[in-house]
Amino acid sequence: MASHSELKQTPLHDAHVALGAKMVDFGGWHMPVQYEGILAEHHRVRNAVGIFDVSHMGEIDFIGPRALEAVQRLVTNDCSRLSDGGALYTCACYADGGIVDDCIVYRFGPELYRIVVNAANIAKDFDHFRAHAADLCDILDRSPETALIAVQGPEAVDMLARLAGPELRDVASFGFAPGRVADVPIVAARTGYTGEDGFELFVAAAEAPTVWGALVDAGAAPIGLGARDTLRLEARLSLYGNDIDATTTPLEAGLGWVVKLGKVEHGFPFIGCEALARQKAEGLKRRLVGFRVTSRGIARAGAEVLGEGDEVVGKVTSGGVAPTVGGSIGLAYVPTAMASGSTLRIRQRGQVLDAELVKGPFYRRPTAAT
Repeated sequence: MASHSELKQTPLHDAHVALGAKMVDFGGWHMPVQYEGILAEHHRVRNAVGIFDVSHMGEIDFIGPRALEAVQRLVTNDCSRLSDGGALYTCACYADGGIVDDCIVYRFGPELYRIVVNAANIAKDFDHFRAHAADLCDILDRSPETALIAVQGPEAVDMLARLAGPELRDVASFGFAPGRVADVPIVAARTGYTGEDGFELFVAAAEAPTVWGALVDAGAAPIGLGARDTLRLEARLSLYGNDIDATTTPLEAGLGWVVKLGKVEHGFPFIGCEALARQKAEGLKRRLVGFRVTSRGIARAGAEVLGEGDEVVGKVTSGGVAPTVGGSIGLAYVPTAMASGSTLRIRQRGQVLDAELVKGPFYRRPTAAT
């Protein structure tokens, strides 16, 4: 583990320390894991509004007349359907269909697209993007100069509308628009990683402390990585490095909805399209499923999924307590035949746990359930 002096720091590092956050090494970054406690922070986001420093995420811009062509070559989803101010979730894949990263593509204009990538993957993704698309447009890493602050929860939209302008209420899901917080220019994207409504704010790194302070003063609770993980798991959102990686494909991970093989026929082949088309035609051998533990115990990442003869047939990729919905929940890769069943048996440190399969998110915010 790196020493604190060797870890990378976001522009908001001093603010976290001043607020008494417990800091940890997170993929080489010195990040807040909690402030007042994971459980309390989880409930603040579910019931009010919380803010997250996600400035460790990466921002990579594609600039030029062929920027769309470059992005289309790199990702599985169809970015040709985006208009200015629109975004979409997608994956970038290797030639064998394994996932390079899951990411969001933003269209700022016909000659400017941005891909936001996971923090631990910035250098890898940037090299991958340049290796496969640098012949089409300029590809620039904007991560060092860009901070990202997530504002999430049932009160998030109202809070940001008060601070940055009522027109932000009209921004659609996966849309984005400019605004100002504390007289600092921002771009507010209606995206997030918690299962709640809200925004993620792009802001110049040097101005991030001003925006963060204004949000705290307005009543937003700072939230650490611990609650971010429990929130995303309840919403059944995959975590790169746990639930998806180079050894898994979007189809296996339940992300087939972001794989648009049809765009190949319209002149936009993408890296991995042949492997994914072949896997789809041949059928999947495993799938990522959600489960709820029905016996005593908590299933954690790395626990074994057992077959009828107690042989290991799969593994848990994410697992833990579910503060909002209760009990222990998780995600696991299992053989396809088992994915259509109703129960699982999971071995955690020698203890066998019973679990039931759960389709869809474990938690849906009230407005999304109606």
